[in-house]
Amino acid sequence: MPILTTTYKPKFIFRNGHLSTIYSGLLRKVEGVTQKRERLTLPDNDFLDLDWSYTTQKTNKLLVVLHGLEGNAQRNYMLGSAKAANQNNIDAVCINFRGCSGEVNKSFQSYHSGKTDDLASVLKYITEHFHYDTIYLKGFSLGGNVILKYLGENNQVPKQVKGAVTVSVPVFLRGSLERLMSAENVLYSKKFLKKLRDKLKEKQQLFPQNIKNKDLIEIKTLKDFDDFYTSKAHHFIDAYDYYEKSSSLQFLKGIKIPTLLINAQNDSFLSKECYPIESAKQNKHLYLEMPKYGGHVGFYDSENIYYSEKRMIEFISKL
Repeated sequence: MPILTTTYKPKFIFRNGHLSTIYSGLLRKVEGVTQKRERLTLPDNDFLDLDWSYTTQKTNKLLVVLHGLEGNAQRNYMLGSAKAANQNNIDAVCINFRGCSGEVNKSFQSYHSGKTDDLASVLKYITEHFHYDTIYLKGFSLGGNVILKYLGENNQVPKQVKGAVTVSVPVFLRGSLERLMSAENVLYSKKFLKKLRDKLKEKQQLFPQNIKNKDLIEIKTLKDFDDFYTSKAHHFIDAYDYYEKSSSLQFLKGIKIPTLLINAQNDSFLSKECYPIESAKQNKHLYLEMPKYGGHVGFYDSENIYYSEKRMIEFISKL
């Protein structure tokens, strides 16, 4: 599919990638979304918390939204997507990954960039218990990688799933890890690492035999975290094995439903491999848009409706 021409051109101040990333992550406020929480028990007896919001009219359409690393269903990019959907006669359910809803999850494992089985469980539950005949997926960053990998690796995607939109996706995880650990991104990586270490301290209370104090002390980088916890908890050899097997780049060729990938050229989290031009050209179902601006999950736009939200509605309305 030809690479899409973008129309995104924000105000001058938001053409700075770091400013748009930080403003959108820390200062943006989205109001007017009322969420109702439901707890879903997973096949391994762990749980996911699902936060639902509804359109004012009866609808047979649903948007399923996945957050990024250490996000949750109340992050403003999640609320913005739910609000845009609800205002366009589409119900929304924002998934909190394991351990991200304010309560530590039960099992030793949690979530990661390639963990698609929990998404499959949510979709199975929705298709078996609700009336929606049209389901759209939207994912940000890590959540976007989960969606792309799920769609590309899975021949059992429910027929109700008609399309997907993914934003700021590190489709090549090792390259993005190296970018995050660079000097340019030191503030972001320190923030992520602190949150992940704090989560690990909580999990230590449940699994003291698996997590020792000396282990926590030795985790000094994001790669250290993935070497110690992500890989061990989820049955990878080490961090690099996790990055290799979980990167969605290798699965893009298998996507069989219309899927939009929006990655800004000034996203400091993304390596050059995260702009999969050749993959898009070779798969008629994959649409790649690479705005010059937007940072990481930025895309500031007028009236507090972000460009990525407008594009979501435009894209799925044509399916």
